[in-house]
Amino acid sequence: MSRFQTPNLKDLVPYVPGEQPREQLLLKLNTNESPFPPSEGVKQAVAAESERLQLYSDPTCLRLREALGAFLGVDPDEILMTNGSDQILALAFSSFGDAETPFVCPSLTYGFYPVLAGLYHIPYETIPLRDDFTIDPAQYEGLHKNIAFANPNAPTGCALSAAEVERIVAANPDRVVIVDEAYVDFGGETVVPLIHKYDNLLVTRTFSKSYSLAGARLGYGVGNRDLINDLNTLKYATDPYAVNRMTAAAGIAALQDHAYYRANCDAIMQTRAEAKAALEALGFCVADSRANFLFASHPDMDGEALYKALRGRGILVRHFDDPAIHNYNRITVGTREQMQQLLAAAETILKEGKV
Repeated sequence: MSRFQTPNLKDLVPYVPGEQPREQLLLKLNTNESPFPPSEGVKQAVAAESERLQLYSDPTCLRLREALGAFLGVDPDEILMTNGSDQILALAFSSFGDAETPFVCPSLTYGFYPVLAGLYHIPYETIPLRDDFTIDPAQYEGLHKNIAFANPNAPTGCALSAAEVERIVAANPDRVVIVDEAYVDFGGETVVPLIHKYDNLLVTRTFSKSYSLAGARLGYGVGNRDLINDLNTLKYATDPYAVNRMTAAAGIAALQDHAYYRANCDAIMQTRAEAKAALEALGFCVADSRANFLFASHPDMDGEALYKALRGRGILVRHFDDPAIHNYNRITVGTREQMQQLLAAAETILKEGKV
């Protein structure tokens, strides 16, 4: 901390992203990226738009919102496009929370939520998960506080049904409920249609995972017009050109090539099921994931030691320092060949006892 930084940030704990290795030889299964490249249509759209980079992007992202609205069955005015879903989350926390209006989240969830609460000086409360890592909707009823959770959740991959999510939203009509659907395309149930029934529901989503655009940074929020207008006010006050020309073009083309991406998601889900069964055959305990990753531990292995042993064999997975999940590692689902490489390495580590 320099002598110039404002004191109200001295205790801020930043979000720590997964390792981004310089070595290209490492098998990267630690940041939940898609193993599949963007579609040819996306590549062509980005190349064409790169010829117009001397011009500002459309701050309203109108063409993209129109395409996305038609795809989701909502009005374009019920959508706000952002620079990744982290930005829509930041806008929502700062718009709807303050020192007197706390946020409540699961005790184990996306690590960016407590960072945002700290950044904007919002009281942050947590509710423990069940022993099987699932959220208990009953614990979120009548809180009279803002609520945010990922569904499917991270880093576990466990998911609530749409009916269970609606139960939480309906039980807290006086506060905003943010449902982060970053991983919903891998087996979760979306609650986007409920925005027309509940004016306190904000659904956040991203093109990073299921649409292979993590490097493009494209996210969005879906909610009733009043909520979206609140968020737009803050966006235009801070970052009106948040979505660049090439990213907006990529988003439109990705929606046009939806069949390609749906097939990729189906392939990831099939590989996830196969990898889960294979890990369990090796003695691992694996959470019931509806995301593009697996959350696994072994009764005879220390999680951090396993993470290090895998890294020593050229395979990156994600390990967290949280004592509650110290023995677990989050494993991104790659291609079938990549998962076979992971499984072979894990089996070797087990046999050699190098943990």
